[in-house]
Amino acid sequence: MNQPSARSAAPASLDAAALERLRLLDPDGRNRVLGRVFGAFEASLVRTLEQLATQADALDAAALGGIAHALKSSSASVGALQLSAACAEVERHARGGAGKARPEDLARLLAEGEAALAAVRSLPRN
Repeated sequence: MNQPSARSAAPASLDAAALERLRLLDPDGRNRVLGRVFGAFEASLVRTLEQLATQADALDAAALGGIAHALKSSSASVGALQLSAACAEVERHARGGAGKARPEDLARLLAEGEAALAAVRSLPRN
């Protein structure tokens, strides 16, 4: 995977300040930090979205809350703040919620996840 350009503009759904913090970890790009971070996030997000889509009928509130919790910090770290906020909200709903996951929570995670995935994939590659 190629590394996103060191000074490229952030897609609208990614936080520019978060991207800049990541860029500062490897200012000259020699260690391919951005490429590795975004590659790992993309792979993880693809797996998570597939899990959500294929297991939607079987997910209970606790399972969906666990998935949201796991995705919340990784999405924030790459600047996908809307996805992170959706995860926090889903996690809040799932806490103490017994029974089936709320369809609107699942739909929100899928939609925000797809938007974050598109944003990460749109980053320029060197």
